[in-house]
Amino acid sequence: MTLADTQVKAALDALESEQACLLEKVEMLMEMAMGLQLKPKSPEQLFDAVALYDRALQLCPEDEPLLAARIQARKGTALQSIPGDDADYLHQARAALETALVEISASGSAEEVAEIELNLGLVIQNLAGTHQAPITDCIAAYQRSLRIFTHDRYPAEYAILHNNLATAFLSIPMSDERGKMREALAVQSFEQALKVVSLVDQPSEYAMLQNNLGNALQYVSSSHAVENNLRALVAYDEALKVRNPQDTPLEYANTISNKANCLLNLPDDPVDPDVGNRDNLLKARDYYRQALDIFQQFGDSAKAQMIQQTLAEIDQDLGTGKAGSRDGKGFGASRV
Repeated sequence: MTLADTQVKAALDALESEQACLLEKVEMLMEMAMGLQLKPKSPEQLFDAVALYDRALQLCPEDEPLLAARIQARKGTALQSIPGDDADYLHQARAALETALVEISASGSAEEVAEIELNLGLVIQNLAGTHQAPITDCIAAYQRSLRIFTHDRYPAEYAILHNNLATAFLSIPMSDERGKMREALAVQSFEQALKVVSLVDQPSEYAMLQNNLGNALQYVSSSHAVENNLRALVAYDEALKVRNPQDTPLEYANTISNKANCLLNLPDDPVDPDVGNRDNLLKARDYYRQALDIFQQFGDSAKAQMIQQTLAEIDQDLGTGKAGSRDGKGFGASRV
């Protein structure tokens, strides 16, 4: 890695010439790296941050193992932020975080340990997405973090953990009977996160969680499909209190697409499903048409193509008088 930022180079040169003690230099290197990492203007600045952390580790006195562990933890978060398809940086991030965890578990604070576990879970979850780590390791890390980041003392971290835990549960294939339990746990986790996130104080997070809760309810394997779909519609409507076509068009399109898919599988009269769902098909078609315009406007051809196919099927069903019932995946399920 080479330092690309001239300001960073100048600061390093100045640091080398200073008469500060070794420990002060290490702390200054950490602060410089954290400054670059906080709001990076390019991937190069993340590489620079990693290089500064490495330099700090080289200079860190041997009798300061806790400080070295804290540097390793920060280095891990910088590595996990580097964009790209190459998983090598994620593997490096995992190694740095696990190295830091040993010393910080012994000598650091409980909050530091929980923060590392949260970041470790994120790294493993990304690796699991490419089949390079077991998703169960990610779930275990989140659950350990939740022992410290409780809803009353750390509501923001608690919400993040439960949202990520839910998406981890849902990513495991439905290959056995335990799959139903994991789906129920995912719904429960989204609901737990929503206990500490409010529409007024955290509108974006609130909308994301409601959208994801709707998706989880809609696709959960249950004998109460109609009830779950009705609950999902309520969740989507809550998300739409925040998401709108003017301020958040893509998020809005994701949520109305999810709502439309829910309507496809919901009878017009939940008490008497035999009457069919023509009215809900018409509502779904309107939502899909709105979403299609937005996805085409923003060049999301994959989602636009999926919607066009579904619209053709709806038109066919309406023409033949058959009710629609389809399995599908929600748009816009996301992690914090």
